[in-house]
Amino acid sequence: MKKKIYGYELVMDLEGCAKEVLTSRRKLKCYVDKLCKLIRMKQYGKTLIPYFGTKASYTKGYSLIQLIETSSITAHFSDLWGKAYINIFSCRKFDRAAARKFTHQFFRARKVKNRFLIR
Repeated sequence: MKKKIYGYELVMDLEGCAKEVLTSRRKLKCYVDKLCKLIRMKQYGKTLIPYFGTKASYTKGYSLIQLIETSSITAHFSDLWGKAYINIFSCRKFDRAAARKFTHQFFRARKVKNRFLIR
């Protein structure tokens, strides 16, 4: 029996990100809009970008959720540590190298760890 592939997921952990990007709702919206165009994903609905976790310095920051017609893009950002945790999941293939490079440059990260999963 041949294994069926449901989807593809790029998981990125970024360190040393530009604080002015991590802490700007407008820039985070710009990131997801440009990323979707780059990897040719159609956005479904509005981008959700709530700021919460303000009771402790290590939990506060933005999170981002963008549904796409083939699944979702999610992200969590740490104000305190200047880190970003981003997942792109789609049942349609996408250019993961382009997504990684764009993300690295957009957030001006010092370091990016990434994993790619076939699910």
